Amino acid sequence: MGFEPPQRLVRALGDNDWLGRLPKLFEETVARHGLEIERVMAPGGRSSLVVLVRRQDGTQAALKIVPPFAAPELERAALAHWDGFGAVRLLGGSEEALLLERLHPEMSVRSLPDAKALLEAAGTLRRLWVEPPAGHAFETVAERTGRQAAALSGRADVAPAALVAAALSAREELTALSPEELLLHGNFRQSKVLAGDRTPWLAVGPEPLVGERAYDLARLARDRAEDLIAASAGASSARRRVNRLADSLDVDRDRLRGWTLFRAVESGTRAIAAGRRAEGELSLEFAGWL
Repeated sequence: MGFEPPQRLVRALGDNDWLGRLPKLFEETVARHGLEIERVMAPGGRSSLVVLVRRQDGTQAALKIVPPFAAPELERAALAHWDGFGAVRLLGGSEEALLLERLHPEMSVRSLPDAKALLEAAGTLRRLWVEPPAGHAFETVAERTGRQAAALSGRADVAPAALVAAALSAREELTALSPEELLLHGNFRQSKVLAGDRTPWLAVGPEPLVGERAYDLARLARDRAEDLIAASAGASSARRRVNRLADSLDVDRDRLRGWTLFRAVESGTRAIAAGRRAEGELSLEFAGWL
């Protein structure tokens, strides 16, 4: 069976042992589950392979193969806990493979006008915020952002010092007392919400953790930042967006602003350090408006 991973995945992972064994892993997984391959999703993501397949009974599905360092067991646990409520339904799989219900990958919430997209995305995210399962292995917001803060300090020279200091200070203050311990998506944005058949929109690609809703909403707050930056009133529009999102989901405005600031600066500096300067500078400009 011929197989070649998408170039976007190859560029993202570089010289990686998992990428080297991906062709064999792909063939073994397809054979084990008796799947018929339709096509590999391209350009696809930067940390997993998604293939559209058919099961032995003829039903359509999507096969997602995830490297161990991306914690597929945690994604599986979160999807199993949501059981299709607000998120793609887990159909099966093994170890590094997740067999998922087929959505419409060509149609994400991002295809809608911005105001409508934010409304639909926020409504989808709201359904994911539930109590985590007993005995779960998910990390907390404080744990994840602690690692990120340490890394951010190490690359602080790629961003204005005052902006980095403000982001680190916001994170320190926010984690001093977490008001909630809910299961979160962890990487939620408009492109992570796809059209489905059993319900209009469903979330995909969680990087689950446990903590407060404001953290989860913070990545969505800066979606389509390029549109805001192109507008003459970008700064005020960004602040209004944060406030509207907070109010629509009954989230504290100041906590959402703080997490949006931290996540934008962390993401922006990480992108610049990885050579994605335009992407990184966009995030930093958005952060500066907050």
